[in-house]
Amino acid sequence: MMLSVSSSALARLAARSRAAAAASSTSVRNMGMQVREEIEELPPNFSMDAVKPPPHGFGDQHEEEVDPMAYVRKPVSSVHSIDLSKGAISALDSAAFGPSGSVVHGRFGTVDASAASTIPLEYLAFLRPASEGAAALREISEGGKTGTVLVYGASRPAGMSAVQLATASGNAVVAVVDGQHSGHDEMVDTVKGLTSEPGTAVAEQYALCKANFRDLVEKIVSGDDFTAFDFDSNQYQFLADFKANVLDYVEAYPSDLPAAVDSEQLKFTGKEKDRANFKANMNAYLSQYQPGADPIDPAQLEANFNVDQYELFKKKFATQTTAVVSGGDGVTNIDRFAPAEIVNNMCMQPESTDSSDAGAAAYPFEFSIKKESTPTTPMAKGGPIVGAIIEVTPDLAVACEAVAAAKTLREKAEALQFLTEPQKSAFGAASSIIGLAKKAGAAVRTVGGSLPGLDAVEKPSEQDIQTALEGMELGDDGTSKLNYFIQVYRASDFPVYEDYAIHRANEPLSGPRQIVVTK
Repeated sequence: MMLSVSSSALARLAARSRAAAAASSTSVRNMGMQVREEIEELPPNFSMDAVKPPPHGFGDQHEEEVDPMAYVRKPVSSVHSIDLSKGAISALDSAAFGPSGSVVHGRFGTVDASAASTIPLEYLAFLRPASEGAAALREISEGGKTGTVLVYGASRPAGMSAVQLATASGNAVVAVVDGQHSGHDEMVDTVKGLTSEPGTAVAEQYALCKANFRDLVEKIVSGDDFTAFDFDSNQYQFLADFKANVLDYVEAYPSDLPAAVDSEQLKFTGKEKDRANFKANMNAYLSQYQPGADPIDPAQLEANFNVDQYELFKKKFATQTTAVVSGGDGVTNIDRFAPAEIVNNMCMQPESTDSSDAGAAAYPFEFSIKKESTPTTPMAKGGPIVGAIIEVTPDLAVACEAVAAAKTLREKAEALQFLTEPQKSAFGAASSIIGLAKKAGAAVRTVGGSLPGLDAVEKPSEQDIQTALEGMELGDDGTSKLNYFIQVYRASDFPVYEDYAIHRANEPLSGPRQIVVTK
C-alpha cells in the first residue's frame, strides 16, 4: 500500500531540517523551544502574592442554575428527643440555638460555647442520659478504681454512654443488650465493638443462662489462662469425671448390642415385606460403628485405674486418632478401636508406667493429666467487679414493680408467671447482673429511672455534665468517645414528621437506634 505526501508537507519538513542545521552546536532545541538569550531582572518588590487573582477566580465566573422546583431546607434551630412516657417530644431533653450562636439545653441551661462548637447538635439531645451514665460510673468506682463493669441495657442512650465511658476509663465492660435490640445481631456486634479486650457484649438471652453468664464474667475478671489452674489438685477431678463417663458409656452401649448405637435404631419400623432384608441391611449399616462394651466393675475401676493409667490411656487414644486422621501408619488398626474395652483390660491388669515417658516427645497444647500444659499467652484480666449499671427499660420496670408488690415467695412466683415473655427475660437478665455484683460486694446503680430495692443514680453534677460534653466532642480525626445511633426526623421541613417520629419510637420493636426530631 502506497502512502501519498503532499507538497506542502514536504516543504514544512525541509524548512525544519534547515532550521535545525543552522542552530548553534552548543544549543539544544527540544519540543520546539527557543533558547532565551536575555534574562529580564525581576522587580525588587516582586513576590508570589504580588499578582492577586480576580474575585471570581480564574476563568469566567460560573453561576449554577437553580432548579425552581428544588426544595430548600430550612435551617435547624432545635433538636428534641422522644419522651415515651408522655408520647410527645421532650422539652427538657432538647437543645436549641440561643442568641449569638450559643446552645441552650432544656435541662442543664447554656452549654459552654467552646464545647458546643465541636459537638453535633443531635448529640446534645442525649446529654441527660450521657450525664447519668457518667454519674453512675463515678459512683460505683469511688476513688477512681478500675476493673470489670457490668451494664444492662447497653444499646440505649444511658447504657451505651456508660459502656463507652467505662471503656475509655480503662475498665473491662460486660455489656448486655436488652430484649428490645438483642435480636439484632449487628447491633450486638456493634456494642461489642464499643468495648475493649477483655470486655464483650452479649444478648439478653445469654444472660438468662445464669451459669454460662457467671462463667463468662469470671473468665473476664480473672483472665482465661488455663495454665493457671492447680493441676495437682484438679487432676483427680479430671480422673473422676472420666470414670463417670466410662461407666455411663458402658451402660448406654452394652456388649449385647451389635454396635455402639442407640437401641432405637435397631427396631424395625418399616413395612412387613421389608422385614426379610432388614437384618442383612442392618448388619452392613452397623459395621461402620464400634462394638458395644462389656460391663466394668466400678470397684475395680476405682482401685486400679489411677492417674498413671489414665495418662497411658490418653497416649493410646492420641495414637489412634492420629492414625485415623492421617490415614493410617501401617501399624495401628484404624478400623476398630474400643475405648471401653481398653479401660476394662487396664483395670483387670494395670500396665507398667516405668518406661512410659522414655523417648516420648512433648506435643504442644496436648492435654496431660500429670503435667501442666504448654504456657500460653493469657487473656488480659479485667480485674474485680467494680459495680453494675442497670438501664431501666419499660419491660424491666413492669417486672420489678410486679415482683416487689408481692409479699410471699408464692406471690412473687405467681407475679412472674403472669408477666409477658419480654418482661420475664428482662427481669431474669437484670437479676443475673445484680446477683453477680452483690456477690462481689460491688455497688449497683440504675439510670433512666428507679427500681424497687436498688439505688438510683443521683442528680448529675457539673463534673458529670462536663465529662459527658467532653466525650461528645469531635476530635481532629472526626471521632469522639461517645457515639450514638441516631435517626433524625426533620420536622422543621415537614411538621408531620414530629408525629411520625413519636409513632416510630412507640413501636413494640422500634429498632436499634435513638430517634430525635429537629425543628
